[in-house]
Amino acid sequence: MILEVKEPLGDFIRKLRESKDMPLRKLAAELDIDQSTLSKYERGERLIKEELIPKLAVFFNVNEERLRISYMGDKILFSILNDQRAEEILEVAEEKLKYYKNLHAKQGNIF
Repeated sequence: MILEVKEPLGDFIRKLRESKDMPLRKLAAELDIDQSTLSKYERGERLIKEELIPKLAVFFNVNEERLRISYMGDKILFSILNDQRAEEILEVAEEKLKYYKNLHAKQGNIF
């Protein structure tokens, strides 16, 4: 099942925060991070730290799995964003993932 996670995680967090009419400083305090750091997350200038995902899920009462998938997508995106072959890299990675899973399934390893 693919969840709708097209927008960057920072955009999603900003929308959640704004939907609660919450100032940036208040959410930053809840997460125990600097307000400028949260601002960079929301603007997509910095990748959200993975350890914040459970806190965000609980605070906003959203599915942690959705946040994790979005986080991993952002992590991959940030790593290939400036490469001219980004789409090709993703296609190769998808094929390698299928190969890897198939290989391990044949060996009796379950992921």
